[in-house]
Amino acid sequence: MVTEAEEAKLVEEAFERLVKSYLDSPHRKKVDLITKAFNFARQAHKGVRRLSGEPYIMHPLAVAQIVSSEMGLGSTSICSALLHDVVEDTEYTVEDLKNIFGPKIAEIVDGLTKISGGVFGDHSSPQAENLKKLLLTMSDDIRVILIKICDRLHNMRTLASQPKNKQYKIAGETLYIYAPLAYRLGLNQIKSELENLSFKYEHPDTYNSIVRQLKLTQKGRDDLFQEITQPIRKLLDQQHITYQLKARIKTPYSIWQKMQNKNIPFNEIYDILAVRIIITPKDPQNESDECFNIYSLLNKIYTTQNERLRDWINHPKANGYQALHTTIMTQQGWIEVQIRTDRMDQIAERGIAAHWRYKLQQPELADEGELGTWLTTIQEILNDPQPDALDFLDTIKLNLFAKEILVYTPKGEFKTMPSGATALDFAYHIHTFLGTHAIGAKVNHKLVPISHELNSGDQVEILTSPSQHPQNEWLTYAHTAKAKTKIRAALRRREREVRKAGQEILNQWLAQNDLQPTTPILHNLAHILHQSDTDNLYLAIGSDETILKKVKPAQLITAPKKNTSSGWKRYIPFLSGNDNDKKTTAETTQEKEGKNGGKPAADTDNKAKKASTLKISEDNYDQFIHPDCCHPIPGDDILGYIDPQNRIQIHRRDCPVANKLKASYGKRILDAEWAMLHRQLFTITITLEGIDRKGILHDVAEILSDQLDIDIRSININTNQGIFNGTVQLRIHDRKEAQDIAAKLKKVTGVKETSITT
Repeated sequence: MVTEAEEAKLVEEAFERLVKSYLDSPHRKKVDLITKAFNFARQAHKGVRRLSGEPYIMHPLAVAQIVSSEMGLGSTSICSALLHDVVEDTEYTVEDLKNIFGPKIAEIVDGLTKISGGVFGDHSSPQAENLKKLLLTMSDDIRVILIKICDRLHNMRTLASQPKNKQYKIAGETLYIYAPLAYRLGLNQIKSELENLSFKYEHPDTYNSIVRQLKLTQKGRDDLFQEITQPIRKLLDQQHITYQLKARIKTPYSIWQKMQNKNIPFNEIYDILAVRIIITPKDPQNESDECFNIYSLLNKIYTTQNERLRDWINHPKANGYQALHTTIMTQQGWIEVQIRTDRMDQIAERGIAAHWRYKLQQPELADEGELGTWLTTIQEILNDPQPDALDFLDTIKLNLFAKEILVYTPKGEFKTMPSGATALDFAYHIHTFLGTHAIGAKVNHKLVPISHELNSGDQVEILTSPSQHPQNEWLTYAHTAKAKTKIRAALRRREREVRKAGQEILNQWLAQNDLQPTTPILHNLAHILHQSDTDNLYLAIGSDETILKKVKPAQLITAPKKNTSSGWKRYIPFLSGNDNDKKTTAETTQEKEGKNGGKPAADTDNKAKKASTLKISEDNYDQFIHPDCCHPIPGDDILGYIDPQNRIQIHRRDCPVANKLKASYGKRILDAEWAMLHRQLFTITITLEGIDRKGILHDVAEILSDQLDIDIRSININTNQGIFNGTVQLRIHDRKEAQDIAAKLKKVTGVKETSITT
């Protein structure tokens, strides 16, 4: 049991570490202001504890430490981090902070404070609302989002004390929004840690397996790094270049993503190691030439892959990242080499915070153009009202570019676009008018439709017509946030016109049948025509007034039958958890979050109870909703989601739809696990690829039927010039059985690749 004196000592030591990291930084020394903010926050949070049991003040201290030592921000940001939960969790107001600490700190804290209520209507998402407020404030002061990312990083580092459903909610939201935000701001170190922590809590078994395999193969990578860099060191020393050589190891999350995308095991990932050369340029004004000089030196000792050369120095990524990437041939295969200066390295790891610091020191070396463009796009998204929380989060998500391409205008000006962008995206990127009236494009002087996907280096000319207007299918063509936002806005304007016309048509029809547009009549009509509300009813009638012919006026006098479903309560028998926890599932999921990603607990005796776990068995499987988005089978990591109809949907934790739900409606997420007894069968498809030969179909069928006694639903093999591909549809019990079958089929002579889909 930790005594009060020991806790006080821990708090003081944490504050001393914070002050030391600040004094070691190049910022102006305002220790008095930081001390004042610490004492104020400590008093404000007095007596409050986190779910872990530690004094609550340790959380603001930890966030401030990240702000100072890992992000390199100054006293204003440190004070704001110390105070970031005061307004939300205590009786103090923004006005109080303004009077005590000044308007700037108060403004940042206000931007970090969660809000209640919202603009998304009945299906409001508090997570989307808070993100929107955060981004609105960010447009005025970028430090708001930087501190919020630090806050999220500490929450993720201390997520273990949360119940499983909260872990999935917070980890999912982090992976969907905050990790891409960190990437977009150039915070690569923090982005990688957020991804790995999210991966660790959502897929703990897979995460631990990859970490174990990384440890087992570490010596081989260390030896390879020494072997590769020895001739590089010799050459750089001969040129009297000041440098560092570092090994860049692929993160567990990045490895897992590649395993998923390519359907390959860990031992087939060949780019885990990369070499990073960091130089101190002799002339900072000439750092680009000095990096290319290193590239020339590499060509003297290694064969380089010219088509893999990436010049991010003269054409920086939108997040400010600069480096020269090339690939060299070694005895172990191709290895990536990254060449950058120490300035570029700082910006690559600390992002916009380091970017600004260098701008103050050497203005000619830094350009905020790309950041300014991004912030302008964010502002456009925020200014356009979004009727749906998922649409808003999707739109923001689309603007957090993961990969980028360079596309040229007819005049030769280059524009940075996200990978996957289409001609329509390019049109909206240039001007809204151009996008709205686009009918096609010329890419490299060849006529293409607006849905044509662009490649890096393409030259694009947009063709327009004044009679052209946005169509619903354009949303499937658009890839960027700006294009989707503008298209949705245009479609909503048209919908308002159609809805108004529909309302006028309906009023005339009702008058002709001696009826009034009362609420009961409109409700009955919407029910008969399968419309969710009156807005959709007006829209349907405005789009096709003939649907009123399906309705008999007498039907509108009789009320529709009410839904007598008991909602989520019917799932209570399938819940297991704390026997002493008498709360219902709904009460548990709506319970206030403890900080590690939520509200603080009042004391250690009032910790949030762990939510119950859904047990999915053969007996209750059919009583849950199984959407078509991911088709989970036993062995998959799963979660539950209470949908708007109070049904419980079962999703895989890595399902794209589930990722959006975790980021939007986190309080509706439930922990779930399988409790199957191998009685129920599930349909899966195994895809086979390889070198064709006589008898290969017979060998595959023999393994499945004779050796494994598997129920084959269908089998299909196609061949073309000696290469075959095919699919086998099977009935199996769980994921492990499917993986074992795929592994056995891969051993068949000629089969080179196998993959599983459900």
